[in-house]
Amino acid sequence: MSSSQCFENPPNLSSTCGAGRVEELAGLKTYVTGPSDSKRAVLLIADVFGYEAPKLRKLADKVASAGFLVVVPDFLFGDPIDLSNPNFDREAWRKIHSTDKGYEDAKPVISALKSKGVSAIGAAGFCWGGKVLVKLAGTEDIQAAVILHPGRMTEDEIEAIKIPTAILGAEIDHASPPEELKKFGEIMSAKTEFESYVKIFPSVSHGWSVRYDDDNEFAVKSAEEAQEDTLKWFLKHVK
Repeated sequence: MSSSQCFENPPNLSSTCGAGRVEELAGLKTYVTGPSDSKRAVLLIADVFGYEAPKLRKLADKVASAGFLVVVPDFLFGDPIDLSNPNFDREAWRKIHSTDKGYEDAKPVISALKSKGVSAIGAAGFCWGGKVLVKLAGTEDIQAAVILHPGRMTEDEIEAIKIPTAILGAEIDHASPPEELKKFGEIMSAKTEFESYVKIFPSVSHGWSVRYDDDNEFAVKSAEEAQEDTLKWFLKHVK
């Protein structure tokens, strides 16, 4: 389930943006950046606009500069949401690109990273990708998760989390309202076997961390803070 906020501030997609390169990983076109021989990797799971979003790739490059191998697979198979098409059928798109399918498609990517010698993997998911990631966090296939302004999650999914997980939410969010995320935080904090937290960013809307307005100084600073929080979580838990 998603809200209209999932489609606000769409990025201008670019297949050539970023300091990294596009290669195939587990059968998926994937933006790859950072040291290829790193034992630590980070998987970024895009929102509905996909892996060619420049600000998402900019974040990937930032995380890579800390020594991580960062991969951003095209889990939408070249079919991101296209708001420029007046005949675009959102409901049909959602059925084709379910978050359950995204979760299944992520498993071979994780296996491929491990086959390359990666021993620790973190993941960050944005909106649609956050819904994919909460399912992955219920496994021990990865070591840490950062879920940013996710689509609507369930208490059962939160109860199933097994790894260090941070949830970064927006004050203005219809898909994942702050009150709901705070409740999820209470559920996670009751589990003493791993670290977790929920942080609500004031005066920003769903999608802000990778779909901010460059001319809005407050939005830029809020996005940078969320990105720093994400990197700190990986530095702490992906070793």
